[in-house]
Parts: sequence; C-alpha cells; structure tokens
Amino acid sequence: MALKIVLASSNAGKVKEIQALLADKNIEIVPQSALGIADVEENGETFHENALIKARHAARLSGLPAIADDSGLEVDALNGAPGVYSARYAGSKSSSDADNNRKLLSELQDIPASLRTARFRCVIVLLRDADDPAPLVAEGSWEGSILDQGKGNCGFGYDPLFYVGERDCSAAELSGEEKNRLSHRGKALFSLLEQLDQI
Repeated sequence: MALKIVLASSNAGKVKEIQALLADKNIEIVPQSALGIADVEENGETFHENALIKARHAARLSGLPAIADDSGLEVDALNGAPGVYSARYAGSKSSSDADNNRKLLSELQDIPASLRTARFRCVIVLLRDADDPAPLVAEGSWEGSILDQGKGNCGFGYDPLFYVGERDCSAAELSGEEKNRLSHRGKALFSLLEQLDQI
C-alpha cells in the first residue's frame, strides 16, 4: 500500500512538479486543497521556518505525514531579494507571476547582465506527524541569472526570466522532465528521498 502524504501547498505548478518527482516511489501525494486545508500564513524569516510552518499546519489538520517546501529566487544585485517574499514580491498574496516578474525587471532595469546573477533556493521538510521533533530536512539550489525579458511558456513563477547557462535557455524553455533534473526543488527532493531510504 502506498504511503499517503499530504503536500502542504495549493500552488498547482509546485504540486505537479513534486508529484512528477515522486511518481516512481510508493508514495501517494495528496494536495492539501483536496482535503479542504487552506494555506497558512508564512511568517517565517527563512525558507526553513516557512517550510516547517506549512508542514505542521497540514499534518495537524489532516492527521497525515506532511511534506512542505519553501522556495524562492535570490538575486545578488538585490541583496538576496525577493527571497522568502518571492511569491508576494509585487506586494500582496494575490500577486500574479506576471506582477512579480514585472517588479523584478523594474528593480533590475539599471543593472547590467553581468551583475544579474541569481539562484533558486529550496528547503523541503517531511514531518511524520504534526509534533515530529526531528523532521527530515533537505535543501537544493540552482544557479543562474536574470534575463531582461521573459522567454518560454513552461514552468511557473520566475522561470521565464531565469537563465540556465548550462542549457543556454530560460527555465521556462525546459521540458518538465529536464527542469526536474536540474532544479533546486528536484535537488532538494532527491536529497530527501536519499534520507528516506536510510530510515
């Protein structure tokens, strides 16, 4: 019987990526929205804190083990912004991907291409239950830079603006399969699965 785990996210793009990354494992991922669980306020100051907040919330309300990730874009020329505020960079929880991308381009308009280095960073936690004192924690990062205009229509979030040097394209021009191999979330989830295999 598959292990059922609630995924503490209502982000459709994130749900799709994580389900694809776990497709060959004996794990059934149930998005929290399918259980009527609303998003919790992410008021942590780090990706690690936010991931724990989301996982504990989902585990407590579902009674299931929970997996949560918090991830975002860090741009060196902006002192690491948008960082933990990536999803609401344009000012509110209802900010769209397009709103956030517009703000990022506006903030970088006077920054030359050579100084637009950036990375996606991801922290994933797995809780066996809401009070798990020793959650599994895994991290991943993906180095790149920020383009001066969006390219591609795959992926979500900042993917159209994130230039992947090793493939000479934006993250939004990669297939889902290739993105999962290269991405911050793919690396973090692979590390988490390695930990799972050892327990």
